Amino acid sequence: MEQRKLVSRHLEEVEVDGLRFKDHNKDGRVNPYEDWRLSPEERAKDLVGRMNLREKAGMMVLIDKPMGISAEEGEPTSHNGVINEADKEIQYPHPKHEHPTSTLLEDFQIRHIILRENAKPEEIVTWVNTMQEMVEESRLGIPLVVLSNSKNENNEATFNAESAIGRFTQFPGTLGLAATRNIPLIKAFAEIGKQEFWHNNIRKGYMYMVDTATDPRWVRTSGTFGENPEQISEIAETIIPVYQGEDLDDQGVALTIKHFPGGGARENGFDPHYEEGKFNVYPTPNSLETYHLPPFKAAIKHQPSSIMPYYAIPSQEKSNLPQEPFQAGFEEDVAFAYNRQFLQELLRDDLGFKGYINSDTGVLDACAWGVEDLTKPERVAKMLKAGTNIVSGTTEVEAFEEAMTQGLVDEETVNARLEGTLKELFALGLFENPYQDTDQAEAITNTADSRKVAYQAHQESVVLLKNDQELLPLTEDKLAGKKVYAEIFTKVYNEEEMASRRKQGIFGNTDELNQELLEQIRKTFPQIDLVTDYHEADIALLFLEPISGSYFEATSGYLDLQIHQATNVDLDRVKAIQAAVDHTIINVNLDLPFILENVEPLADALTASFNSFIQAIIDVYTGACPAKGKLPLTLPANDDVIAVNDEGICASPNDVPGYDKDKYMDRAYAYQDSAGNSYTYGFGLSLN
Repeated sequence: MEQRKLVSRHLEEVEVDGLRFKDHNKDGRVNPYEDWRLSPEERAKDLVGRMNLREKAGMMVLIDKPMGISAEEGEPTSHNGVINEADKEIQYPHPKHEHPTSTLLEDFQIRHIILRENAKPEEIVTWVNTMQEMVEESRLGIPLVVLSNSKNENNEATFNAESAIGRFTQFPGTLGLAATRNIPLIKAFAEIGKQEFWHNNIRKGYMYMVDTATDPRWVRTSGTFGENPEQISEIAETIIPVYQGEDLDDQGVALTIKHFPGGGARENGFDPHYEEGKFNVYPTPNSLETYHLPPFKAAIKHQPSSIMPYYAIPSQEKSNLPQEPFQAGFEEDVAFAYNRQFLQELLRDDLGFKGYINSDTGVLDACAWGVEDLTKPERVAKMLKAGTNIVSGTTEVEAFEEAMTQGLVDEETVNARLEGTLKELFALGLFENPYQDTDQAEAITNTADSRKVAYQAHQESVVLLKNDQELLPLTEDKLAGKKVYAEIFTKVYNEEEMASRRKQGIFGNTDELNQELLEQIRKTFPQIDLVTDYHEADIALLFLEPISGSYFEATSGYLDLQIHQATNVDLDRVKAIQAAVDHTIINVNLDLPFILENVEPLADALTASFNSFIQAIIDVYTGACPAKGKLPLTLPANDDVIAVNDEGICASPNDVPGYDKDKYMDRAYAYQDSAGNSYTYGFGLSLN
């Protein structure tokens, strides 16, 4: 048998039959959980039998904790500034106490930490390695796993990779990947993301969303792969085996697929991060089975390491029942993390999911929908019995201990949940080598080769919606003697907002972006004769980045999908520019399916993008690359098709994708432009 590579900072090694093993519990013997020859299942079972109550409680929670580089002035750090030891109250997005990292690892015995920062590879690897060194000295020497949401999608108005804020290779948003309809390219995206995560010692991805986007006002639509369950399923089946391998091992990155059984079935756009959106609604017969479950069924074919249920309650009252596969309806009005019918009976028993269930952040306290009357230990017990293995966004390990000591949940259930979680740590090889090399991380992350692949995705994500009189492409003969004006339209941030953005590595406000834009276009497209005053221009290139809604807070009314001042686009200025030039070319960035009735009539040529680089959009305009993108979402015709009546019923069903909404309406749902084209799923003009 070949010796496994062992790496540690403090642990001794034990030799048996010429093979070496790490002595995690420092007893001088090779215990089954330390024996890399055994299966992850065998090792997990042995380890659970050795854990005390605090160690078990710590293994059932995960939390985010800033790195040392994020410490505010005067806040304590340790390990030469690498580890953040701040101990303070946090109010946003939900009130909580932020404990020192050493407390989380050594007292609370937490072994799942979420990385939130946009940090350099050297900083990330040093931080993770340092925490791994800290936990080596614990009683059982259990390593930790650091996880992160995806870091490989651009999410700002950005000209190109050189001006992108992300430290990892920046592809367009997931909607943009769906717009390419290029599965080999999406596979390459996953291969690059997997290598960057692995070498940065981020061994678990809190991704991807395979929710079917059916309610157009859902603010999280930008994180999905669109509205077509067949396409989403194909993408899920492409990405999961690339990250994990066919069987998760020490070369893999584990994934958390979310949000079961589909977060798109919102009630008029409101999200369950807040009370107004706490219900999943299924007003359409069999919509759960038809539109929302298929991507999860596809994902389960490749057994993602974990699946995350959404915050919401499946509403018995607001749904058309029975919903397949539940002939008798929904048994409980409780959130999915507490819902045995959905987690144990549907996800595990019926669909055959074998991994563990990872709750969404805050379900124990701020978003405990349907179980508000239960105590914290009672909520813990209900989640564990329903099938949830690990609870995100809490450090309340005492509630988990109390659930066990009070007998609210039996030891067999607790141990089964722990074994499910621990198997991942063993499969990833973290007990043998939890460390990575900073130089390798720097060398593999955001390389010229990976940026080239990503740039192709940016180009192919651009959707050409309108091209009157074949204005595009702007070939050199069409540009000859013409003056061109360019401007970005989006939110101008106040100083408080900019202070928050600077922590994310975003330093430029919109006026600065516009000043840089002209310089960047001149440098990259010398054939374009730019002017700084639109009154002097013949052609205007206008890049609209509407922003609507908030991730954590309800809007005062229904989310606004119109493009105008209220959604951070100065429409009066757009109209003034359009009136002053001969030709107007407009791009709208769609992180939501915005209504285009205010914009399309102003455009001679119109494109849609999905956090795509502006340089790639202009490549399409100039004919440097063909227009290939297709809409991953249907765009609503107007406010009437998403209007909500006094009873709270939407004119178009919340639980049905845009391409099928007409089946349940007395009017056309999709926007139709002046050329008679409907902006439905899959639409996109060609431009060679």
